[in-house]
Amino acid sequence: MIHKRRISTAAYYLIGILIAILAMIPFFWMISTSLKARGALMSIPIEWIPKEPTLGAYVKVFSKFPFFRTIGNSLFISITYTIITLISASMAAFAFAKIKFPKADLLLKIFLATMMIPTQVTIIPLFVVMNKMALINTYASVLLPSIFRPFAIFLLVQQMRTIPNDYLDAASIDGASTFTVYARIALPLCAPTLATLSITTFMESWNDYLWPLLMLTDKAKMTLPIALSTLNGQYATEYNVLMAGSLISMVPIILIYIFAQKYFQNGMMAGGIKG
Repeated sequence: MIHKRRISTAAYYLIGILIAILAMIPFFWMISTSLKARGALMSIPIEWIPKEPTLGAYVKVFSKFPFFRTIGNSLFISITYTIITLISASMAAFAFAKIKFPKADLLLKIFLATMMIPTQVTIIPLFVVMNKMALINTYASVLLPSIFRPFAIFLLVQQMRTIPNDYLDAASIDGASTFTVYARIALPLCAPTLATLSITTFMESWNDYLWPLLMLTDKAKMTLPIALSTLNGQYATEYNVLMAGSLISMVPIILIYIFAQKYFQNGMMAGGIKG
């Protein structure tokens, strides 16, 4: 029995290692390509490890366009987008989960039903609205959709429903206002879910291409995904430069995940299973 258990454990770890290796191959190929000279990209046989590694592609990325400026634009939009999402979604989730008002469950169901509407369907109406409000080519046009995030509300509602009402009632009896109960009691108890939501929202905003492309016509305001798309030429593409830019764009996501990974699993479990 013990022997079989050891074999199954070994097989489990072996399969996990193989899957991890397969998942890392594209990432390793990106690093390898970014360190190659242009002439070595199409060499046969394939050079998995460059014979003459060079940082020329990384230097060229910064000469193609104002790379630091685009990184700053993406950071500003992604951080602001995440903050607005956390504030608006947590307030809405607290109202749905803990404040009793007529037709609350029906309104929540209608609200969540909008998740089934494809994003492509709403792009044109949103564009018309932003145009009517004279917000085209402003950061506000990119950030305003963050106020309406049904998935974020769904995730937080599940977590807030697990908070005992006794905690909230005790604070109210002590004279705390509804906003104080929300800010001082509910939010700290939702920290793992908020951390998870922060990571996923930041990643989504950081990698978003289509909506900023439609809204931001000024090159000085373009985000990193838009800037990277300019590296794709009409007749030829410098893949080493493109891979170098893509790797640099991954750094903020990796850093955020490293620092917040301890909350990620707990947040997904708390927000997705409990209810």
